[in-house]
Amino acid sequence: MTGYQCKDCPRNCGIIRDSDEKKTKGYCMAPDLPKVARAALHFWEEPCISGEEGSGTVFFSGCNLRCVYCQNAEIANGTAGREISVERLAEIFLELQEKGANNINLVTPSHYYRQIKEALLLVKEKLQIPVIANTSSYDSVIQLKEMEGLIDIYLADYKYADADLAKKYSHAKDYPEVASRALKEMFRQVGEPVFDEEGRMKQGMIVRHLLLPGQKEDSKKVLRFLYDTFGDSIFISIMNQYTPLVREDDYPELKRKITEEEYEEVVEYAISLGIENGFIQEGETAEESFIPAFDGEGV
Repeated sequence: MTGYQCKDCPRNCGIIRDSDEKKTKGYCMAPDLPKVARAALHFWEEPCISGEEGSGTVFFSGCNLRCVYCQNAEIANGTAGREISVERLAEIFLELQEKGANNINLVTPSHYYRQIKEALLLVKEKLQIPVIANTSSYDSVIQLKEMEGLIDIYLADYKYADADLAKKYSHAKDYPEVASRALKEMFRQVGEPVFDEEGRMKQGMIVRHLLLPGQKEDSKKVLRFLYDTFGDSIFISIMNQYTPLVREDDYPELKRKITEEEYEEVVEYAISLGIENGFIQEGETAEESFIPAFDGEGV
């Protein structure tokens, strides 16, 4: 796989993916082999994902969006983590299963789908828990189709309905268009939600939307799109956990948490649309303490 020309994501940069640190990296900053910053049980996902036992999260280094407000910037910029073989990645999946994980939760997988596919195929017969793609939705439909039959749950973002916001905060003006196509492909693959007797999701799709300060009208457009497109065939997670970690002075509007009034207005709008399958957040979720340590655990 060393040295392949990468056009795996919508950036379509065509960079040569290589493990040589001296060579130029693509926008995602990823080498050819998977670079992983943490692989451990995680308890802060939606209840039907984490359950009591925890979600077996694998945090990949690098990202093809790198939003200016990213709470995982340490790994999004590609600096944290260790490059491992596909075979080691497959072993990590089985180790998390042995630890009692409810699922395998692939966090930011978009730039590693081909490597993840290879690893999953190595352990497909041994893996007895669902596999989740925890993605920004800035995904290539071609790559998503390659994952069909290997992903049971899509835990996907829909960040913006407004292209200008996407350009300003995620350097991707085409995000709304790309993500809407990707979400439709994800739903085609996994369909209606399925739960076990304990209430844990076995199959289906959850779409997350993180409110940003001052952008409640865009949030309403996001919810309208999701409900008009999928109805109650998916779950929609409305998140209030925006944490103001922006260091640059170019984004003064992002240097605050969202207000209770902003969040309540968006939740009320969701109710008015008729959304029934949803998650909301309560309490203090916008804290740096909720961000895991990317210390190489489990890698």
